[in-house]
Amino acid sequence: MTFNRREFLVTTVAAAAVPSHLRALPGDSGPIKLSVATYSLRKFKRPEAIKMIKELGIKFADVKDFHIPIKDATEQDWKQGGNDFREAGIKIVACGNIDMKKPEDHERAFQYAKAIGSPCIVCAPTAEALPNIERLAKQYKTIKIAIHNHGPEDKFMPTPESVLDAVKNMDPLMGLCLDVGHTARTGADPVEWIAKAGPRLHETHFKDLKDPHNKDWKVARDSQVDVGDGVLPIKQCLAQLAKQKYAGYCSLEYEINADNPLPGMKKSFDYMRKCITELKLA
Repeated sequence: MTFNRREFLVTTVAAAAVPSHLRALPGDSGPIKLSVATYSLRKFKRPEAIKMIKELGIKFADVKDFHIPIKDATEQDWKQGGNDFREAGIKIVACGNIDMKKPEDHERAFQYAKAIGSPCIVCAPTAEALPNIERLAKQYKTIKIAIHNHGPEDKFMPTPESVLDAVKNMDPLMGLCLDVGHTARTGADPVEWIAKAGPRLHETHFKDLKDPHNKDWKVARDSQVDVGDGVLPIKQCLAQLAKQKYAGYCSLEYEINADNPLPGMKKSFDYMRKCITELKLA
């Protein structure tokens, strides 16, 4: 097949004319799909948050209830929220973090996920709450549970190991949302636990830290920086996810610079895309 210079220039110009949020970028498909955890945009209302996700060129979202409220809302409100994301070309891939410690909150969380079109609930239950949550997961059938580990200060599920131990004899719908930063703060290796989680890994939250091993967990937590500027093994985590053909999403949970998160989020996604591109070339 021949491809002359004129055809090359026409194709290049046409590709450049396509808005960035519609182009196929590293992280759009395959075992590594990049997503926004909308907690990152907690200071912004839904229309602004959706606009910002599009500006980042991201097509997937892990939606926090800042943007589709779960409380004091009707099923129609939930459906409208889900439609707003879909009409903008953004697929909701998870929702949460939702507490789910109280039994009276369990079914409402599933109703919410179903109404907004989320296939996964990221949550922080107690071990005692898990049997009822498993019962509902089996009842709803298509909604996975991803229990979020929250680091040393979490009394119930601080590490990936604690989550996996809690669900190991439960339905495969019950699994882990591994937070790379919180995992590192407990002294665990996130790459190792991505591998150990295997098919129980339903969602991942990415961030980067400069001082994850400080004995004061507050200092470690507050050392968050743009992804790529810290010391966490981001590329190695992505490589392990690709190796095990991870079926979930890699959601950037950007917890700093809340009033102006977009520059740091863009820098973080640029770094993650660079890592993905290098993995494909390796």
